[in-house]
Amino acid sequence: MKKHIHIILLGPPGCGKGTQAQNLINEFGFVQLSTGDMLRAAIRKGTEIGLQAKSIIDKGELVSDEIVIGIVRERIFSKECERGYMLDGFPRTIAQATKLDQILADRNQRIDVVIRLCVPDEILIRRIAGRRFHLKSGRSYNIEFNPPKIVGKDDITGEKLVQREDDKEEIVESRLRTYHELTEPLVGYYEKQSLIKEIDGTGLPDNIYNEIKQTLVKVPN
Repeated sequence: MKKHIHIILLGPPGCGKGTQAQNLINEFGFVQLSTGDMLRAAIRKGTEIGLQAKSIIDKGELVSDEIVIGIVRERIFSKECERGYMLDGFPRTIAQATKLDQILADRNQRIDVVIRLCVPDEILIRRIAGRRFHLKSGRSYNIEFNPPKIVGKDDITGEKLVQREDDKEEIVESRLRTYHELTEPLVGYYEKQSLIKEIDGTGLPDNIYNEIKQTLVKVPN
């Protein structure tokens, strides 16, 4: 496998990116970079760009592409990313993808592979809308795929399980529409660069992970 590998994880909410990213972190030590985490870290550290982001967030406004890209630039060239990284949730648009390519080209770097987890919308909705949580412990269930022993109750404490607001079906459908409109065009963008590797995200997590590993082994040096 290539020594310093740069991966984009692409896929809609609920496709299993988080699970597979954690597997890659545990086995290879890659750094997972999600825009939300990067923003929070920059704000916490009080970097110049983090302070800019904080003032915008405090006003209840959306952080601009320019600031998000600045934060991504700070992290991908940091020491912790020398062994490789996975971008998760970035880029979200063609404009962001184009800018990322420019930033990397300036350092003679590039994205090596874009792993696209493919899951039909109806399965995504069942996965996300079926999630239930025990808030005190963070334990999670799914009413269809991993149900609690007693409906609506945590297995260990017997306390009530809750559904998060943004997991409700109508919210999930709205999130998926946004994904298809804004982010799906990235598939064509990266196909033109022959970087897309599509993986069926509906199977067993271990099988999906093995397919991801096979993909990474084939990435040219």
